[in-house]
Amino acid sequence: MKFVALAALAAPLSALPAQQAPQAQQKPAAPFTYEEVMVPMRDGAKLQTVILRPTAKTGKLPILLQRTPYGVPAGAPPAIPAAMRFLMADGYILVFQNMRGQFKSDGDFTMSMAIDAKGPKGTDEATDGYDSVDWLVKNVAGNNGRVGMMGVSYPGYAAAISLARPHPALKAVSPQAAWNDWWIHDDLHRYGAMRLSYATDWLFSLQNNDRGEDFDYGGKVPVDTYDWFLKLGPVENLDKLYFKGSVPRLTEMIEHPDYDDFWKRQRWTDKLGRTTVPTLHVAGFWDQEDPLGTWKIYEKMEAQDPNGLNMIVAGPWAHGTWRGPGSDVGYIKFGKESGIDFLRDIEAPFFAHWLHGKGARPAFEARIFQSGSWEWKSYPKWPAPAATATNLYLQPDGSLSFTAPADAALCREYVSDPANPVPFRERPISRTYPSQEWRWWEAADQRFVDHRPDVLSYVSAPLEADLTVTGEVTAKLMASTSGTDSDMVVKLIDVLPDDYEQPRSGALGDYPRTLNGYQFPIAMDVRRGRYLQSFEKATPLVANQVIAWDVPLRSHDHVFKKGHRIMVQVQSSWFPMLDRNPQKFVPNIYKAKPEDFVKATQRVCGGSMVTLPVIR
Repeated sequence: MKFVALAALAAPLSALPAQQAPQAQQKPAAPFTYEEVMVPMRDGAKLQTVILRPTAKTGKLPILLQRTPYGVPAGAPPAIPAAMRFLMADGYILVFQNMRGQFKSDGDFTMSMAIDAKGPKGTDEATDGYDSVDWLVKNVAGNNGRVGMMGVSYPGYAAAISLARPHPALKAVSPQAAWNDWWIHDDLHRYGAMRLSYATDWLFSLQNNDRGEDFDYGGKVPVDTYDWFLKLGPVENLDKLYFKGSVPRLTEMIEHPDYDDFWKRQRWTDKLGRTTVPTLHVAGFWDQEDPLGTWKIYEKMEAQDPNGLNMIVAGPWAHGTWRGPGSDVGYIKFGKESGIDFLRDIEAPFFAHWLHGKGARPAFEARIFQSGSWEWKSYPKWPAPAATATNLYLQPDGSLSFTAPADAALCREYVSDPANPVPFRERPISRTYPSQEWRWWEAADQRFVDHRPDVLSYVSAPLEADLTVTGEVTAKLMASTSGTDSDMVVKLIDVLPDDYEQPRSGALGDYPRTLNGYQFPIAMDVRRGRYLQSFEKATPLVANQVIAWDVPLRSHDHVFKKGHRIMVQVQSSWFPMLDRNPQKFVPNIYKAKPEDFVKATQRVCGGSMVTLPVIR
């Protein structure tokens, strides 16, 4: 199941401060007392809740609440978890709560994000958050009347949605890797293209059962899920043959392929008003699960933040890795503990000020650990106002240049075959969990597809000076397909020089993992052709007609260093991270027939570009 920030309590890391070894006959005092209660909601449902009270602190303490679908601690941890040590130096009553329908909590786990409670007993995730805070401040002994909420991923979303109807006692919130719109991006789609393999594993563990059990792929977990999903055929077969209605959210995805009211009413950020609760958003630039939602929630809150309570932190992190050392981007080690910096210097002081009244008020707007330079940066706004939009053009000879091509009619082409889709990472591809390859696939060396005939690569000359890219990156392809539907995936890549590190030798497998020439992806995303005109209504493409494909590539802060090269890759499949586009238009892409999957010739023509926000 997904990474859970605060619930990893039984496995403290070794980064705790050194202490004098106790005498053999002494048993260390337990750091927490443990209590399990059932907290009532306004409709009478009761939610399983665990309260951990620190034994080393006296006096009234604030409450730090995490709401989760992944389970609560079964007992008090034997030591303070490493990710919590800076927070617990100040002292908090830690509270963990299972959301409706999960484990011992009453109700159904629908995964709905809609804020639509009606009447005095109507409920949604925002009201459950409100009711939980209300009960805690009234019933937990020794609290100081102040509550904070935080969490990564689903707990991050549960913290964020509480901001739509904040309880007066809610004084600080830190949504980390949260989301706001599952059709546009994050766990379930990327601009309407289904995240097939991840939705399969994640949704099954959440909705098929309330114990977090994983999908067994029909009785035997495959060595290579690429093969398994290819043999599966159209997406609807996943529900018909395996899930059989036991995973309602997948069924809903199949029945609602377009951006209709089912999805729009779950865009909960539409219900956000004036920012009244101090909020610390946290995002990872290489978050393989929820890379966009945090930025969208921050953006929405920033529009109504007259008192400067809204702030964001981001860095070179995968999903939740800021809660550890944060000293690498997969295979690329940069030697600084950006995660520890965040936990010690940003998160702990944020909650200390707003919940304890300690220390100065956090004064920053955007704190970013910049990749490439591997340094912390502060910006007065995000996107950074000093950046200049600069076009990097895809040239017909396969090069990249800041000069537009002389002949816009020249094109490069490739054949996209749904029967042989481009893998999203090196094969064999494991199922999602517990693979470390999954955690860092968005930072993985792209040389494994660089020379496939269905991947176009464009590369610059070595840079003569550092190039700093800070802000929103976008791409526009002037492209056509011989089919009537298609996908276009765009990747922005930092090609490390051939002398980046000393040549590797020795152990078997070392040499192919060299960072020399490593194609380090900085930004990657997709647009589905059927949604170029409208997300709400799918429209077939006109075969062989060159049109603009706008591909948002999200926020980034990266320095392409002198001597590095910039690369752009273009392809039309990303499998099985995304479902296959049949390349023949059908009304519901998830119900395409086997004969609808056809080869198509794709052309990428002059005028195609990536727009970089350059700081000079």
